[in-house]
Amino acid sequence: MTTRRTLIALACALALAGCAVGPDYKKPQVDMPAAWAPEAPWRPMQPQDAAARGAWWERFGDAQLNALQEKALDGNQTLAIAAARLSQARAQLNVASAGQYPQVGINARAARQRISANRPLTNYNSPNYATVQNDFALGLNVSYELDLFGRVQRSVEGAAASAQQSAADFENTRLLLTAELASNYFNLRELDIELDVVVRAIALQRRALELATSRHDLGATSGLDVAQQQALLDSTLTQVDVLGKQRAQYEHAIATLTGTPAPAFSIAPSTAAIAFPEIPVGVPSDVLERRPDIASAERAMAAANAQIGVASAAFYPSFMLQPAYGVDSRNWGALFNAPSVLWSLGVSATQSLFDAGRLRAGVDFTKAGYEATVAAYRRTVLTAMQEVEDGITGIASLDRAYNQSQAAIASARRVLDLANSRYDGGVTPYLDVITAQQALLNSERQAAQLMGQRLLTSVFLFKALGGDWHERREGQPAPQAQAAAVVASE
Repeated sequence: MTTRRTLIALACALALAGCAVGPDYKKPQVDMPAAWAPEAPWRPMQPQDAAARGAWWERFGDAQLNALQEKALDGNQTLAIAAARLSQARAQLNVASAGQYPQVGINARAARQRISANRPLTNYNSPNYATVQNDFALGLNVSYELDLFGRVQRSVEGAAASAQQSAADFENTRLLLTAELASNYFNLRELDIELDVVVRAIALQRRALELATSRHDLGATSGLDVAQQQALLDSTLTQVDVLGKQRAQYEHAIATLTGTPAPAFSIAPSTAAIAFPEIPVGVPSDVLERRPDIASAERAMAAANAQIGVASAAFYPSFMLQPAYGVDSRNWGALFNAPSVLWSLGVSATQSLFDAGRLRAGVDFTKAGYEATVAAYRRTVLTAMQEVEDGITGIASLDRAYNQSQAAIASARRVLDLANSRYDGGVTPYLDVITAQQALLNSERQAAQLMGQRLLTSVFLFKALGGDWHERREGQPAPQAQAAAVVASE
């Protein structure tokens, strides 16, 4: 009867184990815009925070950039650090989850011992004697915390949220890595085009210097024309080294990002056109919700909320169920006989009665930490909206500016042709030709810089949107389901 009552009491305790103290997590609301300020093709749509981010850099159609990105994803050390952090977080989740199950152990003992004759008496009518005897024991013990107030449950919730946060941090590191590599690559290519413009301008200016020198030798012009053209050529030559230094720095940065020693890395110059990625109709105004930094901030809130429950559970008693079963005998042959059996079954409880406010301070600390993560989450969302807005307005402005720069180049070439013709006819001084040459050089370099800015702004927008901007496929899992799948995959 006593055993039955004990089992009933334990069953009731286990039934209460689902009651967890502390607040259940609810994601705070953040006001999101229905649409961005510019007109079509931007329009509202459903969130895509669970959509795959994809190899967004392939939209630029540059095979070398694609190869560099793959190399960076394989060899970048910052990404390797983030992967190790993710493995640690998943291992910590396994540690926390183990607390939901009984811990079973086995112990064995084999000893020969002498008992002191001078030990304290247990019976004054029977004197002690020194005894030498064997002691053989074999036992099985179980330890299980009855999670009546949800301390273990909240700990697992916090560890799961932290693991999901680490997964989001890994994705954010990957996104930042690929964006930084693309930015350095496009800066390098923009400098290649600028260098090509400068080299072509130098060739043109050398021919102009030869012409001015020939006309001076024939007495058709003064030495001032020759000096002016020489000064322009010298000024242009200095720009080659300046641009070359800047290009080398971007090349070295790309080497480090790909995990390659800078001295052993090089990228051949190229002036091939790079495609501007087209923005498809239907990119949603709330697509930024799938950004990994926002996902990380949201999971940080969930982890902080779970810690409130862990701290609150300390106000309540903790119960440990520790049954044991085994055998103990002084003779090896009788170890497994019925008289050698020993066992115990019971529950131990621990409750703090006075702690001078330590537990209350712990709860206040975790609540303040949660409020901090809420503010950080909202700040991250606001920053994301700012970055997306900057990206889409920047692309629209740079598109117009780049198109205008092409018209400016065409106009500058016509001016140079007219200036050469008028100078050959003796109508204008050579200063007009020099001015026209410099104007054409400036227009071509400005166009190259605008092209680079347009490419960099596209990269910035990809990063601001959290990756590629394709729509969710049929059967795409919900955000929480995908997050759970990431954690469960280990």
